[in-house]
Amino acid sequence: MVRLSSACCYHMLGKGSREEAGNQPCRAWVASWCCWWDPGSSAPMAFVTQHQIQKGSSDYFLTSGDKIRFFFEKGALDERGNFLIPKEKSVSKIGHALHACDPVFKQITHSSKVQELGRKLGLERPVVVQSMYIFKQLGIGGEVTPHQDATFLHTEPLGRILGFWIALEDVTRENGCLWFIPGSHTNGISRRMVRAASGTSTRVVEFVGSEPAYDDSQFKPLPISKGGLILIHGEVVHKSELNSSESSRHAFTFHVMEAKDTSWSKENWLQPTPELPFPSLYTSS
Repeated sequence: MVRLSSACCYHMLGKGSREEAGNQPCRAWVASWCCWWDPGSSAPMAFVTQHQIQKGSSDYFLTSGDKIRFFFEKGALDERGNFLIPKEKSVSKIGHALHACDPVFKQITHSSKVQELGRKLGLERPVVVQSMYIFKQLGIGGEVTPHQDATFLHTEPLGRILGFWIALEDVTRENGCLWFIPGSHTNGISRRMVRAASGTSTRVVEFVGSEPAYDDSQFKPLPISKGGLILIHGEVVHKSELNSSESSRHAFTFHVMEAKDTSWSKENWLQPTPELPFPSLYTSS
């Protein structure tokens, strides 16, 4: 069981760490990716929008669990896949194996501070299941509707998924901070995203169950300073609004599963592969 005193916790990683305020090397590294990447090349980076993911129509998304792939904001591309805005401003996120495929993000994920925190939380056999760099671009960064992470990362029993969300820039209500419903992690999950049965649909994933209509007044904002870390329980309901400000909201996030006495659903979109089994969060005993 993930031991959190509440559904989400705020924690400063501290001065002098790679995760601290702004993490300039990390952001500069990603900026170089965006400049280097050529959508017309044969590089193994997908050309997919968040809208396609939400509709469950992208096989590129389904096979991104052991790769580094680019995903774009809805409205960033025309029907032929041409950019309507500068390429580097059109990216929504990069995922889902930065923690394994890139040395900069691997070092952040397995930093001594993160491992120490995992042990303080009582995690015995935590494994990293996915990671993402989220841009929340200024003026175009789309909203993320209310959801629970366990909808997409399902385990038996529940309560075994924990998100680490690291702010690489100041996070405000204006540029799209996270909003949570306090106590919602105690109510189970309302739906699941599962792999569609082969040959039964044009979609690669589908939803079982439905997301209820949430009362907006129940959500509480959590603005944080750059360098801050939010720990997110897998069943807490959370969202973020459209970034309508003149500031981006870069963040690096990864999810871990307590593997002890836990089963990872074979119906999850994300599956370990021979090339990338879920790696242990701990690099030393």
